[in-house]
Amino acid sequence: MIIKNKGIGKSTQLPVWLQGYIDSPQKQKQLYRKTLIIVVLSQIFGGAGLAAGITVGALLAQDMLGTESAAGIPSALFTLGSAGAALLIGLLSQRFSRRAGLATGFLVGGLGAIGIIIAAVINNVVLLFVSLLIYGAGTASNLQARYAGADLATDKQRATAASMAMVSTTFGAVAGPNLVDVMGEFAYSIGIPTLAGPFILAATAFIIAGLVLFIFMRPDPLVVSTAIANVQKKNDTFQGKKNSENLKMNKREIVVGATVMILTQFVMVAIMTMTPIHMGHHGHNLKEVGLVIGFHIGAMYFPSLITGLLVDKVGRTTMAVASAATLLTSGMLAAFAPADSMVFLICALVLLGIGWNFGLISGTALVVDATHPSIRAKTQGSVDVLIALSGATGGALSGMVVAHSSYAVLSISGAILSLLLIPVVVRPRKTQSKELV
Repeated sequence: MIIKNKGIGKSTQLPVWLQGYIDSPQKQKQLYRKTLIIVVLSQIFGGAGLAAGITVGALLAQDMLGTESAAGIPSALFTLGSAGAALLIGLLSQRFSRRAGLATGFLVGGLGAIGIIIAAVINNVVLLFVSLLIYGAGTASNLQARYAGADLATDKQRATAASMAMVSTTFGAVAGPNLVDVMGEFAYSIGIPTLAGPFILAATAFIIAGLVLFIFMRPDPLVVSTAIANVQKKNDTFQGKKNSENLKMNKREIVVGATVMILTQFVMVAIMTMTPIHMGHHGHNLKEVGLVIGFHIGAMYFPSLITGLLVDKVGRTTMAVASAATLLTSGMLAAFAPADSMVFLICALVLLGIGWNFGLISGTALVVDATHPSIRAKTQGSVDVLIALSGATGGALSGMVVAHSSYAVLSISGAILSLLLIPVVVRPRKTQSKELV
C-alpha cells in the first residue's frame, strides 16, 4: 500500500511506477523529452493568448475610458493578476503537480479573456478591470511553463531546457498580433467591438493550452524529479558545514536570479506598453502596431533557440550582462529614432525583446540551480510573483510618465535602469568567491 502524501515528495512509500523512474536514467531521459514536447505544444497556444493583451489591451482601455493616461492600466492589471496567479500556480504545483498548477492557470486565463470580451460588448469598465486581473493567470502559466521543461534537466541542460519551453511560444506569440485585423473584423461581424477581437483568440488559445497540459503531462516531471532528488539526498554522505555553506550560496543565487528577472521585466513592460500609444500619435494604424508588437514578442522568445545554449556554455553572469547592454541599446534607439519610421521602431522593440530574453533565461537558470525540487515550485512561484509585480509597476508608471513627459523620456529611463543589472550579477560573485576561500 502507498501512504497518501500531503505534497510532492512527502510519501513514506513510493509507487512502483515512480520507483521505476528513480531506478532508470533512461526512463528519466525519455520523460524529459516527452515533457519538453508537451510544454512546446501548450506554449504555442499559450503564446497566442498572451499576445492579445499586449497588442490591444492599452488601446481597448483608452477607447473605453477616453483618456490616454490610463492606457497603462490593462498591462498593470493583467500583470498584477499574473502575480497572484504565479503564487497560486506555484503552490498548486508543489502541492499536487506541475500539470495541476499550469493547466489551472491557463484555463482561468481563458475565462478572463471571455470576461474582457463581455466587458467590451456591454461597455463595463469594472468588469474589464476584473477580467484583466483574471486574464493574468494565463500569462503566469505561460511564463511558469519554462520551469516544467527544466524539472528533469541536468545541471548543464537547465537553461537550454527552459529556453526550449520558451521558444515554442514564438509561433503563437508572433501569429497573435498579426491576426489583430482578422480577429477585429471577425468580432465586428458578430457584433463585438473590433478591439475585443484578439481576446476571442486569447480565450480559445489559453483553454486549449490548459487542456493539452491537463491531458498529456503524465507522469508529472516535478513529481518524478522531487522523488529522485529526495533519494539522492538520503544517499548524500556530506553533511554539516558543507550543507550550511551550500544553503547560504543558494539563497544568494536565488536573490541574484530573481533580481535579474525583475529588472528586465520592469524595463521591458514599461517601454512595450506605451509603444502602441506612441505609434498611434504618429499616424500608425492598428495593422502596423500589430506588426511591431509581433516582431517584439517574437524577439522575446525566438532567440531562446540559442540563448539557453549560451547561458549553459558561457555562463549565467555573462548573459545577464549581455541583457543589460541590449536593453540599454533598445531604450536609446526607441528614444531617439524617428517616430514615423517602422524600421527603427521594429529594431528598438526587437532589441527590447532580446534583452528581456537574455535576462529571463539567465535568471531562470540561477533560480533552478539554487533550489531543491522539494521546494522548487513554491520558490519559483514566489519569484514569479515579484517579476509580475515589477511588470505591473512598469506598466502602470509608463502611462503616467508618457502623459506627463514623453515616450523618449520613458525609453531613456528604462535604458539607464537596465545598467543596474551589471553590479547585481557581478558583485555577489566576488563576495561569494572570497567566502569560499
